[in-house]
Amino acid sequence: MKSGIITLCLALCLTVAVTASSDSNNYYYGKTKPANLKEEKVTRVCFFLHDILSGQNPSAVRIAHANLTGSEDSPVGFGSLFAIDDPLTVGPEKDSKEIGNGRGMYVSGSKNMDKFMIVMYVDLAFTTGKFNGSSISVFSRNPVAEEPGGREVSIVGGRGKFRMARGFIKIKTHQIDMKTGDAVLRYDATVYHY
Repeated sequence: MKSGIITLCLALCLTVAVTASSDSNNYYYGKTKPANLKEEKVTRVCFFLHDILSGQNPSAVRIAHANLTGSEDSPVGFGSLFAIDDPLTVGPEKDSKEIGNGRGMYVSGSKNMDKFMIVMYVDLAFTTGKFNGSSISVFSRNPVAEEPGGREVSIVGGRGKFRMARGFIKIKTHQIDMKTGDAVLRYDATVYHY
């Protein structure tokens, strides 16, 4: 009798396991359909990003840094990680019309300040105008010291009107304060999207 009950319990457990296994396959599945993509578009957008590290209301704050034994002259020492919520504006002036914000992080990836470089992940979100509710995602090495002619970062995605975006942004420093690290940067984006 005891072995009959154990056999019955094992049979029920096996049935439940097989049923659960076949049901779970119905929840996780993939179907491939041909993409119904329209013709790819190219959009060019120009705006200014204000990266402010100083004052009472900075838009970039250091959230981590390495224990350094060198000079503390640089506001963005090697190994420093910053969180940003930088305003995007139509012009370079502080009171220029705000059209969105750049939110994300960057880390200083250079020991030598003459070859200063950051690695950045930033979502450039537009909050007004034609691209309201859309954004461009950047994940790239930004060789800040290679300024002549501007430097180039990669667009790796986007939302809204920039869904499935790819492309690049040419960045030029409009103004920088080397003591505080405050900078106004011109972004000329070339965005390929559907």
